[in-house]
Amino acid sequence: MSFIPREQILPATVAAIAGLAILIGGGLWWIEKQAWEKTDNAFIQADTVQVSPQVSGYVVEVLVADNAHVEAGQVLARIDPASFQARLDQAIANANALEAAVAAVDDKASLEEAVIAERAAGVSIAQAEAGRMEADLKRYGDLAGQGWVSDQKLQTVRAGADQSRAGVAQAQAALEAERRSAASLGSARAQTVAQAKAARAAVEQARIDLDRTVIRAPAAGVVGARALRPGQLVQPGMSLMSIVPLGRAYVVANFKETQLSRLRIGQAVEIKADAFGGEAISGRVESFAPATGAEFALIPVENAVGNFTKIAQRVPVRVAVDRDAPLAGALRPGLSVEVRVDVRDRTGVSFAESGAAPQQYVRAGQSR
Repeated sequence: MSFIPREQILPATVAAIAGLAILIGGGLWWIEKQAWEKTDNAFIQADTVQVSPQVSGYVVEVLVADNAHVEAGQVLARIDPASFQARLDQAIANANALEAAVAAVDDKASLEEAVIAERAAGVSIAQAEAGRMEADLKRYGDLAGQGWVSDQKLQTVRAGADQSRAGVAQAQAALEAERRSAASLGSARAQTVAQAKAARAAVEQARIDLDRTVIRAPAAGVVGARALRPGQLVQPGMSLMSIVPLGRAYVVANFKETQLSRLRIGQAVEIKADAFGGEAISGRVESFAPATGAEFALIPVENAVGNFTKIAQRVPVRVAVDRDAPLAGALRPGLSVEVRVDVRDRTGVSFAESGAAPQQYVRAGQSR
């Protein structure tokens, strides 16, 4: 039976303890590795809204301060409305004038209807007179043939008949002229009505422009990057400030492509931010990006070169933060966080299945 020398007991004990610690640590690491996928390449993001004016002018009032909380529709600033009010008044006056012109055309059309009726009556009178003169001409012609009427009288009656026929033609021509005049009023009215509609549209546009001199918050959130001051000349499209919707932030975690095979939509996520002392915030895997981060870079990487070295690419994974989490409303866009995904849940859609068509989703779910 051999004994360990006294001077070797302490080193052997230390070695045994170290080996046991390595074994236990390795076992714990392996268990955690099998249950979790994690990355520290993750950041808080939010759907920040840029506030821009839709009309140009000088700012007369700014009603919010930096980092102020605002509600959707709240007034943020006002642009001098004087010129826009003048345009609206001018547009209203122009629209009223054109509507009056339409009414004048209608009145003239009513008058033309009365004149047409008068001309039509004149035609009837002329035709009746012509009929009487034709009868007289026939009667006097018969009498002249029997020698009872002189040729002079017959000529006078014939001239009267010719004159009555000319009167009928004149009355008919006057009636036709009035009808054409009435028809022209119809086209003139259509043109004036179209102009009146355009004027009413101009009034509406002027009213919209006047309303746009009041700049309102497009969404609820906190004001940031405020570059707006009273007296400043603003133009459409200028960035005046940003509205950050705190409480609706999410996480974009960039996982290596070698980690994606174990990730599925709906898996539980543990989020830790240095700003909160490492306190965990719960979340869920929401979706996978359609391409790697390098594909969305301003200058994409060109791999078709001779000195290519394979580097594991990263794919952005969107993580939804649980709204009921205590610190969910305190997350600020831009903060870096550490993300751990519980990959033991295998029920959700995988990264490979997320790129399939909707009908392929169904088949993939049935196959499981």
